[in-house]
Amino acid sequence: MEFVRYDVNKYSPRQMVALPLVLLLLAGVLLGYTTLTTGLPLKPGIDFAGGTAVTVFTSDGREAIEATFSGYPLLSVGEGIGDGRYLQFGPMDDARYQSLVGLINEKYPDAKIDQIGETFGKTLQGQAFLALIFSFIGMSVVVLIAFRNVVPAGAVVLSAFADIAITAAVMQVIGIPLSLGTTAALLMLIGYSVDSDILLTTRLLKRKGKLDEKLAGAFRTGIIMTTTTLAAIAAMWVVSTAGQIQIISEIAGVLLIGLFVDLMNTWMLNAGILKGYILRGNKR
Repeated sequence: MEFVRYDVNKYSPRQMVALPLVLLLLAGVLLGYTTLTTGLPLKPGIDFAGGTAVTVFTSDGREAIEATFSGYPLLSVGEGIGDGRYLQFGPMDDARYQSLVGLINEKYPDAKIDQIGETFGKTLQGQAFLALIFSFIGMSVVVLIAFRNVVPAGAVVLSAFADIAITAAVMQVIGIPLSLGTTAALLMLIGYSVDSDILLTTRLLKRKGKLDEKLAGAFRTGIIMTTTTLAAIAAMWVVSTAGQIQIISEIAGVLLIGLFVDLMNTWMLNAGILKGYILRGNKR
């Protein structure tokens, strides 16, 4: 893997932080533009936008199902166990919804229909936003108490924020919607990010020795930790994608993107900030 060849001691602090900061700026522009035009930084899934989820048991293929519901806002057709199909429809008025229910009951009498109202979806949006905010606040307080220094604690918080922002921007570009599942994946990324950042910060600030040796040792340990996690999540993504389990595939996809982004932010952004901080302290 090319990233393993990255020499964490070869580059100056400014060179290390340049790429992550540029990507963070681009991610901020994209998410800000999306928020201004749609009201949300990411395309919402059925959980947040509202709509109708239908579970049917049929041997009909995807094309046949799409043809059957061509007159309705069918968003996706997922496959479950056996002949199970999981259909998602976008918001629609009451008359159209009743027409859809009649068609489903006629063609698939054993179908299960769940409707998520638009108001309820907005409530879930608010709760998910609060969960992210409180997670960041709690993480920031714990990190500040642990290191009792604004610069290292700020670097950890900035790295975690960059993980979430850049991952969200990639989600928007490739079309992974914001749902309860993907929101949970973003929250998990905060934990992954803080874990690797605290490893780095502890090695550099609380251990004795030369900076180059401590940084190289932390890098080797961190790469091993992250790549083992990446391998496990990649396997989950392959299995869920092959089995067309959409929600698990989306969660695994977000975690894969986020972990690759975390590699960059930990060993370029956070490491660059800490390296510059320690070098300036040594000069003084």
